[in-house]
Amino acid sequence: MHQSDVYKSNTIVVVYIILLVYICHYLCLRPFFTFSILKSKSMWSTLPFDLLANIYSFLSLDSLARARSACKNWHACSKSYPLIPTTSSKSWFLALPIHIHHRPCCYVQNPVMGIWHELSMEFLPISAVKLVASIGGHILLRVTNSTMFQLALCNPFTRVFRYLPRLNISRTNPAVGLVVSILDSNKDIQFQFPHFRVYVAGGMSKVAQNCGATCEATTEMYDSKLETWQIVGSMPMEFAIRLTIWTRNENVYVNGTLYWITSARVYSVMRFDIGTNKWNLLHVPMAEMLEFATLVKWNGTLALVGGTFSDGACIWEMNEWGLWSIVDKVPAELGLRLLSRKRNWESVKCVGNEDNICLFRDLVSGMVVCKKVGDEGTLEWLWVDGCGYIKGKQVPNCTIRGTLLHPNLLN
Repeated sequence: MHQSDVYKSNTIVVVYIILLVYICHYLCLRPFFTFSILKSKSMWSTLPFDLLANIYSFLSLDSLARARSACKNWHACSKSYPLIPTTSSKSWFLALPIHIHHRPCCYVQNPVMGIWHELSMEFLPISAVKLVASIGGHILLRVTNSTMFQLALCNPFTRVFRYLPRLNISRTNPAVGLVVSILDSNKDIQFQFPHFRVYVAGGMSKVAQNCGATCEATTEMYDSKLETWQIVGSMPMEFAIRLTIWTRNENVYVNGTLYWITSARVYSVMRFDIGTNKWNLLHVPMAEMLEFATLVKWNGTLALVGGTFSDGACIWEMNEWGLWSIVDKVPAELGLRLLSRKRNWESVKCVGNEDNICLFRDLVSGMVVCKKVGDEGTLEWLWVDGCGYIKGKQVPNCTIRGTLLHPNLLN
């Protein structure tokens, strides 16, 4: 039997055991219930919502999603009670194919059970989207089939989708920065959707006089509480050009500052202080030699993951004085396995958060993961198999963009 089928069977057995325990408990507390109800086909539709919600709390998110789609009554329960698993707080890896050759979908890896799932994205009103970042259990998407910049937000588990409002200044290909606020510790974090702000800087905008185009040297900010965009400042034209031409969407927010990696000739870092609206340029270690470079937030500070032909891949941290130091290095054997025994790091991508750093090339090849272990945060490197098979069927390989998120079924 395939590993995924074993996990699926075990999950079903556990669910039935929990259901029986709760039903027996429910019957003991309510003597007027009779066992004839248990024999009825409508028994499952008569279970109280609070009982179902309690049962759901023992399920992993993938099992929870299947339970939600089992029948109308269970789906209605999910609308009345926020259904969020309590079994794990580990980040899931989500992969969105860059080029869609068949029906739109994404792939997620359950880190607890070590299995992959395919999630249909056919609910999206458009198929041409690009993954920008994650916000809680949602993903921020960029619409790519329009000349004008447009963002959208969706939860791939609940199939909820909505567009963000249009910018005040229409532009193409700007840099995108994301700030997600810390959730209120006095409330149940599981039932909160985080407050976030999106910053858009640079990009090309049309000039009214001659209908030409020029780099837009302004920054706009979207506030999820106000649900509007506002222009928050300007920047030197040199920085606007860098952000428009040489900057990827990946960004990191640390202590009131947004950072982007740029690749004009050599790698460098664009820094934007939100409070003062000041921009400046930072150097990165081994800038002329790096074959790939990605910024992540690590240990509460800015970190860079990059690789070279001669030295492999490393993690650097930047201190408060802007100086970089090596934190750790990708084990040589894992690095070679990731590169298929080659030594070219150009095809490698990286995503990370405070708990994990994932290096990958595509959907099937596998990932090298660095995670913190124990109270002291000791670093551990391990290999995670790629999404080769789902439910016994082979998955075609493709290039992907990835992100780490904490799934939930909040809308």
